Amino acid sequence: MTKKIGIVTGGGDCPGLNAVIRAIVKAGALNGWKCLGIHGGFDGLLTPTRTMPLALKDMDGLLIRGGTILGTANRGQFAAKTGHGELRQVPQKTLDQAKINFDTLGLSGLIAIGGDGTLTIAQKMFEMGFPVVGVPKTIDNDLDATQMTFGFDTAVACAVDALDRLYSTAQSHSRVMVLEVMGRYAGWIATYAGLAGGADIILIPEITFHYDSIVRKIQARQAEGKDFTIVIIAEGATLEGQNFVTLNENGGDREIRLGGIGHMITMEIEKRTKKETRCVVLGHLQRGGQPTQWDRQLCTRFGVHAFQMITKGQFGMMVALKETGMMGEVTLKDAINKIRRVDPGGELVMTARALGISFGDEPAP
Repeated sequence: MTKKIGIVTGGGDCPGLNAVIRAIVKAGALNGWKCLGIHGGFDGLLTPTRTMPLALKDMDGLLIRGGTILGTANRGQFAAKTGHGELRQVPQKTLDQAKINFDTLGLSGLIAIGGDGTLTIAQKMFEMGFPVVGVPKTIDNDLDATQMTFGFDTAVACAVDALDRLYSTAQSHSRVMVLEVMGRYAGWIATYAGLAGGADIILIPEITFHYDSIVRKIQARQAEGKDFTIVIIAEGATLEGQNFVTLNENGGDREIRLGGIGHMITMEIEKRTKKETRCVVLGHLQRGGQPTQWDRQLCTRFGVHAFQMITKGQFGMMVALKETGMMGEVTLKDAINKIRRVDPGGELVMTARALGISFGDEPAP
């Protein structure tokens, strides 16, 4: 009897999701396994189920295609995250119904591709008896159990491209240009892109900022004859003594949406410096488009290793990129609810400071 694997993508969309699906299906087909896609996130396992067969012939072109052919969701009956680190319990009857349908579909394993919220659900399902394996996906790169998540490199490339374009208009108009990027509670996108894109000020959640420091940096550049400044700010950055800036305080059945910090500091910079200041919110452009070559190979390796974990019965585990650069495994329990953040005293930040980049926390001379 041919064994079947279910594949589900959850949370926000991300470059490389299709590349992971492709790798699982191809590795499975070459080993006599069939794959069944669960459509629309975990809710696709509820009655009536929403599934689609994934054949080898359907994988052509998926390596470079953005989004996910299975659809995804970060809300619904399986939503696990609602507030700043707050968990929402998935109803028992929802899990029971999904388990009945999972068994009826004849699945031997389930591969859940997603970030912390998706993997939190996967862990709960594993505790319920689902033979599940996780694959780490998030452009935020904030899962502590893996050295890198797929989608991050593509998001950084998008942010760097935006900085390159903003540089010329900032210089031409003698403006301050503020770029707000994603990242939630971690500043990886802002820090990597800020270094690669030549930002003058990088503001991240790990280092609270104050306006006096930002203004001093802009004025110092002005004194040097540099009439423009480039600022990159992570959506989760916070002003000293204040909380996160959000777009929906009442999360309901979905995570709270961070955002708005870019416009807030833009108005304050213009007010304090009298310099024309403009804000660009990169938003979901970071989630779309073709994955970079790095993400394509990482997705392929993740997908193949996840399939191999299923065949070995390594359930309740997540595939991870180790410090050695090799693929490995960690338990889902150890992978979730542990945010990987930029080290304020680490090499990345110290390199930026050595170049004179401000993190908005520097004291007055």
